[in-house]
Amino acid sequence: MINMYRGDWMQTFTGRAFYPLAPEVQDIDSRDIAHALSLLCRYGGHVGRFYSVAEHCILISEAVAPADALWALLHDATEAYLGDMIRPIKRAMPTYRAVEDHLMEIICKRYGITPGPMPPGVKDADNRILLDERSVLLGIPPQTWGSVENLESLGVTIHAWSPKQAEARYLKHLKELT
Repeated sequence: MINMYRGDWMQTFTGRAFYPLAPEVQDIDSRDIAHALSLLCRYGGHVGRFYSVAEHCILISEAVAPADALWALLHDATEAYLGDMIRPIKRAMPTYRAVEDHLMEIICKRYGITPGPMPPGVKDADNRILLDERSVLLGIPPQTWGSVENLESLGVTIHAWSPKQAEARYLKHLKELT
């Protein structure tokens, strides 16, 4: 049944009713985020081996300045509730981006970080890690990857942790940062 005020809902890993079009701070649960991100594969699954969004977030969080580490860890937390959408599609969907931006504001409030645009250091690391990921997880590109080609790689090691490992590491890192 659809709640007409909040829209339709989904059930989360922890058993909550989550309303993606009308999220509230108390709806956000670290266990839901860590679990879902640990099971989401980057690049729409077009990789040589499983590589989770959770690992991606941890690697960025460990690479940025300490002041940006929590923002970096949570920068893709919306994907726990909305799914991972590849960049070319996301850029063409302003309504999806508006829903994602609103959810990110709620996540920021939940964890006490300043909502708004992603900090520049996090955005830079999120772009630079693409080069590390590409070299380990993808084949030779059929075309250039645009502006990221001019960047230096982030220089992180891609481990391709199992979902169980990624979930545990994500929760541990989040606890350390909050």
